Amino acid sequence: MNVSALSTVGDDPGPREALADDPPPHPVVEIVVPVYNEAHVLEGSIRTLHRYLADHLPWAWRITIADNASTDGTFVVARQLATELPQVAAVHLDRKGRGLALKTVWAGSDADVVAYMDVDLSTDLDALLPLVAPLVSGHSDLATGSRLDGRSRVVRGPKRELISRCYNTLLHVVLRMRVRDAQCGFKAGRRPTIQALLPAVQDNGWFFDTELLVAAERAGLRIHEVPVDWVDDPDSRVDVWRTAVEDLKGVWRVLRHRRVPEIGDRPDLPEGMAGQLAPFASIGVVCTLLYVIGFNVLRDPLGPWWANAVALTATMVLNTAANRRFTFGRRGREDRTRHFVEAGAVWLVGLVASSVALGVVDLLVDLPGALLQTAALLAAGAVATVVRFVGLRSWVFHPERAAR
Repeated sequence: MNVSALSTVGDDPGPREALADDPPPHPVVEIVVPVYNEAHVLEGSIRTLHRYLADHLPWAWRITIADNASTDGTFVVARQLATELPQVAAVHLDRKGRGLALKTVWAGSDADVVAYMDVDLSTDLDALLPLVAPLVSGHSDLATGSRLDGRSRVVRGPKRELISRCYNTLLHVVLRMRVRDAQCGFKAGRRPTIQALLPAVQDNGWFFDTELLVAAERAGLRIHEVPVDWVDDPDSRVDVWRTAVEDLKGVWRVLRHRRVPEIGDRPDLPEGMAGQLAPFASIGVVCTLLYVIGFNVLRDPLGPWWANAVALTATMVLNTAANRRFTFGRRGREDRTRHFVEAGAVWLVGLVASSVALGVVDLLVDLPGALLQTAALLAAGAVATVVRFVGLRSWVFHPERAAR
């Protein structure tokens, strides 16, 4: 694949005059605009985007026009803009594909954060700062615009609206995606994270967006969704029905190959842990709520000690069954008895911790009430939860034991 690029920096509008060989500032944010046969709108859109970034973005930035095999004068316009405007670059690819254009530019980027938007600027640019800020701060790994958020303001025809909602519903049901709007052409990510995800993304066309988000969710990354104001482009070159068919093929391929990408810049989490934390935490919240209710219902007829033991045992069985299936992906009868027996050994840690907590409360208070005892049990449960996760992950459901 031949890639030709042109990047220029014009006169500095500041108090000193830029030298001809001054290097451009290191970009914190690089915004890629993929284009195909967009010569008629390219100049107006890039100049509008350039003015907005200069006035509103507080970090150093770069715009890269990624022309993917246009057959009109798109790249001529792109090169002219790169010559005239500072912090604008133009890249030409000899193969068509929006996903391919984004892969090519993002893979070679040196910016801290990489983003992209469609050339028609359908998304209101005021959403750009909320999109990028959580990535610059390190709060999130990826960010995406959402036209399906209740706070978004969207103007588009009924056909596109129906197709979009049906497609995203399909993703939620089949791929269990949590992102509301997978195909919004307004996304960003921390550059090291994006570059680690790219090998797991096979599609070079319009399904690239969905596949990138699926890979990010499977890796347990934090994805920030931003409500956007969006106006449909009546001159859009997207073949809606053909794109829908290609997307369905992509969904089937991703469903069959459940590859979990390894994110190299997250050394703080051991392999596989990122995808286990969210389901474990969700199950833990539900079981803790049931435990508190059970303890308080049984406290008067059984007394606090027996109420604690019965409620803890009941929720342990439910917690183990749920974590076995959803957190650690074990189904069927194989090793089921061993899993529950060994999880019971881990349960003893929680029983001891909660019993000690009740004993301490009894020593400090003559007649402790239900509220004080519940608070003590929750504090002990927080410690037991950490021990439980480590025990389940490193012992009960350890993958090497399953292999043997």
